[in-house]
Amino acid sequence: MGMKDQFKEKSEQLQERARQHGQHGQQGPQRPQGQPERGRERPPRDEESERTREREREDEERFDQDYDR
Repeated sequence: MGMKDQFKEKSEQLQERARQHGQHGQQGPQRPQGQPERGRERPPRDEESERTREREREDEERFDQDYDR
């Protein structure tokens, strides 16, 4: 099964689940007040890339220290 088929199948499953929940008057699970939405937990790209650069610098420094001794 190809990736497009998998995405299409998953989409159809989610749509069917939404229809079923709509018919029964049920809502999806409620998240506690103040908790971020899913997908909002990741830091913005700038912060993420800065952290990555910092890790790379630290790795390089450790490497240099290991081989300078």
